[in-house]
Amino acid sequence: MSDLTNTSAIVTGGASGLGAAVAAHLAGRGAKVCLFDMNADAATQTAAKLGATWQEVDVSNPDSVKDGFEQARAKQGQERILVNCAGIGPASKTVSRGEPHDPALFAKVIGVNLLGSFYCASTAAAGMVAGDPTAPDGERGVIVNTASVAAYEGQVGQVAYAASKGGIVGMTLPMARDLADKGVRIATIAPGLFKTPLLEGLPQEVQDSLGAQVPFPSRLGNPEEFGKLVGHIIDNPMINGEVIRLDGAIRMAPR
Repeated sequence: MSDLTNTSAIVTGGASGLGAAVAAHLAGRGAKVCLFDMNADAATQTAAKLGATWQEVDVSNPDSVKDGFEQARAKQGQERILVNCAGIGPASKTVSRGEPHDPALFAKVIGVNLLGSFYCASTAAAGMVAGDPTAPDGERGVIVNTASVAAYEGQVGQVAYAASKGGIVGMTLPMARDLADKGVRIATIAPGLFKTPLLEGLPQEVQDSLGAQVPFPSRLGNPEEFGKLVGHIIDNPMINGEVIRLDGAIRMAPR
């Protein structure tokens, strides 16, 4: 799928951060991109900048996801690319000040990060398999999910976040196997420390300290580098059922 001209793509969490970088990469290659996001102001600005469209979608709500896909397809046709970047990462320990982890907060993180990724991937795949192949191998579409190095080395206070990202890692291979005979590929990226809005909001000295923890290159990752990897996954038909760490060889410490 090297030629993305007029190829329909959906990027969840596409208004900012890694999602916006992915959307920019795809739009720059001629794809018709629709952003799913809850931040109307950011989504409007990003969509206008890229010549994209957007839908207000709560990925943790199956009805909202269904409606979002229907609206996107009405505007730009059946998507052949889905990139799941929507996610949240509130910090909370298993026990804090003698109190157990807030069950509602844990459920929310799982709902947005893990269930949301699954709802969108399953909905996209159903639409993809109903269409004709778009490549010589019989490929009908590509889905890229976003995990995190926290799936492997979750830090103190990341129990919910790490569980949600570990779930994304765990569903990568079986999802690829489910869809193998239907020509839909699945891959997951597990990014390390990237210059997302969360990290950019920290003092520069803190950003520099975090970057220095990365073996090489010793800096925070640029979202554009994440977008480039998404592009390569789309282009390379042998990448399927795999989780790719994009982290400069970092292994996170407990804190």
